Amino acid sequence: MAARVAAVRRLRLDSPSAGTRALADFPTRFHVTVVPDHPYLCIPSVSSERRSYVPIGWIIPPTIPSNLVFVLQDAKVWRFSLVTSAMHMSWLRNIGGRLKSDYRYSVGLVYNPFPWPQISNSDRTNLDALGQAVLDARLAHPGVKLATLYDPDVMPADLRKAHRALDLAVDRLYRKEPFADDRERVEHLFRLYEQMTAGLLARADKPKRGRTRKAGAGGTAAGS
Repeated sequence: MAARVAAVRRLRLDSPSAGTRALADFPTRFHVTVVPDHPYLCIPSVSSERRSYVPIGWIIPPTIPSNLVFVLQDAKVWRFSLVTSAMHMSWLRNIGGRLKSDYRYSVGLVYNPFPWPQISNSDRTNLDALGQAVLDARLAHPGVKLATLYDPDVMPADLRKAHRALDLAVDRLYRKEPFADDRERVEHLFRLYEQMTAGLLARADKPKRGRTRKAGAGGTAAGS
């Protein structure tokens, strides 16, 4: 144990990162600051462009998230349902960055600006059930990695069916008419985003500058 701690200290001292070198005096501390003590929802920062859905799921401690994932602590199943839906994927494809050609997720660019639907308690209950159906379909294939389950060439039929049912329910939270394709989804989201940000992005009117005039005899300058 002492040898491993010493090795961590040497590794940190040799790092080109000033932040890592500063941690060399504390070799038993984790470098990351997010150390969940209960299951957390994990979103990969990069995912293959071939996938119809980013493989999002719960991770159980003591597994510690790295800097290659985003973490949602205390997330409910209905939240998982929204972020794993075709609607959210449409937003990611058009708003998110890219690593080469793969999807690159971002909290500031994808998650936070996403136009979340207005949902009721009954909607949450329905999303909980549909999201759980997706999770159950995954469990029906024990030992198969998420990367394989979400490979579009071999994605199991039961998992695909569960996702499609979830997609339909999420779409209906945005409008009653079905969306023909992802283009219609993202166009609808853009309109919602414009409504959300209309007051925030509106340019403030510049104050009118007063005109001055020469005062008459015995007078002073005054604005008109």
